[in-house]
Amino acid sequence: MKKSRIAGVGHYVPENIITNHDLSQMMDTNHEWIVERTGIHERRWFTPGKDTVANMAANASRMAVKRAGLEMEEIDFIIFATSTPDYFAPGNGVLLQRELGLQGIGALDIRNACSGFVYGLSVADQFIKTGMYRNILLIGAEIQSSALDKSTAGRSNAVIFADGAGAAVLKAVETDQPGILSTHLHADGDFAEELYLKDPGSSREVRLSPEIINQDSFRMQMNGNVVFKHAVVRFQEVIKEALEANNKSKEDIDLMVPHQANLRISQYIQQKFGLPDNKVYNNIMRYGNTTAASIPLALSEAWEEGKIKEGDLVCLAAFGSGFAWASALLNW
Repeated sequence: MKKSRIAGVGHYVPENIITNHDLSQMMDTNHEWIVERTGIHERRWFTPGKDTVANMAANASRMAVKRAGLEMEEIDFIIFATSTPDYFAPGNGVLLQRELGLQGIGALDIRNACSGFVYGLSVADQFIKTGMYRNILLIGAEIQSSALDKSTAGRSNAVIFADGAGAAVLKAVETDQPGILSTHLHADGDFAEELYLKDPGSSREVRLSPEIINQDSFRMQMNGNVVFKHAVVRFQEVIKEALEANNKSKEDIDLMVPHQANLRISQYIQQKFGLPDNKVYNNIMRYGNTTAASIPLALSEAWEEGKIKEGDLVCLAAFGSGFAWASALLNW
């Protein structure tokens, strides 16, 4: 019997930096308004013709594989979490496989939006525990800026969502070594339409029409108040669930890496658990909400900065569209 361990992490963000001042030239907003509501100072938007979800993921993946001390050909499965794939079909897993020269291995796509990376982590963990795979490449990557309404009418979403990629290599290790302790997955479809992107949907008579485009139903729709109220509750529940499942307390946490949805949510959860600043990692100030990419991007930066050391107890938690929420507890 084996267990899984994150052996390497990597990330990539587009070169195109969009500041709050830049947004104020596009819509009726300002730096103070954005920071007060989201904590975001700047974000990255992709460069058309250069960045794709697949090649951003490939850049992050190469970094993660190198840091894991592996050769690319040792990867035997790909799990790709994104809600903004390059194509409607096929999924991005096979596109990444092609970028990395890994033709022939399995590639699985996950569409759990903000919770996608933690859901993917749980799937990878099960595959490794059963002995089916030994080295799994897990990615979260998004290009969201191309679907944003960059006018005043769309500013509530346009100031938040951004582009980027993060990756992790999960490796089979012995059960007495550090690794993933547990994962916890939840969802409640009653709230699906509170945070969703309706079109192009297959259940419409015509999948894409001028009427659909004019109605903006192909852009993200979010009921911010409802999302915030549910997020602060579900984050607390799923973090407590992970701690209790492993007989750990909040004092045992060395670093919490929450999904970077809104700095206000992260700060609220930090306050509820009584964690000092050095035990919670946030980078939404620089990158905005990169959805499935946010946790692996933050993990990679935290590791680079020396904020995660071998053996540390790390807690990951996410909440988003679905509603779907999840947590993972691991020894680094």
